[in-house]
Amino acid sequence: MKKRQFILVAEDDIDDKCMLQMIFEDSGNGDLLEFVENGLELINVLDNIRQNEDTLVYPRFILLDLNMPKMDGRQALKELRGHSSYKKIPVIIFSTTKNEAEINRCYEQGANSYIVKPHTYTDLMQIMIAVVNYWLHTASLPN
Repeated sequence: MKKRQFILVAEDDIDDKCMLQMIFEDSGNGDLLEFVENGLELINVLDNIRQNEDTLVYPRFILLDLNMPKMDGRQALKELRGHSSYKKIPVIIFSTTKNEAEINRCYEQGANSYIVKPHTYTDLMQIMIAVVNYWLHTASLPN
């Protein structure tokens, strides 16, 4: 039985979620996305996967917004990198924040990539196609 691949997206902005969903559906990958609204929900989803060891399938990567309620992306990244089971999951920061210090901080805390959200649908589509191709088809990831 082939294990399901999925991408976990921590994003609270409804417009960004809709655009991502449309892009993935247009590319034939709409079933890959699972959305959470904040860092707490992100950690809960991963904890639920870990507790059900029969189907232990973590996301291929996490697309993580920085500015979310309850637990922001910075806190979530710190939690992910501090957990033995979650620290292997690639984390791509996906934020409107274009501050050099913030970008450096995210890399220092273990982010695998940092993408500033583009302003157009076409640019977003090109970026997401490249990200998916890299993390799902090119990169070798640990089990």
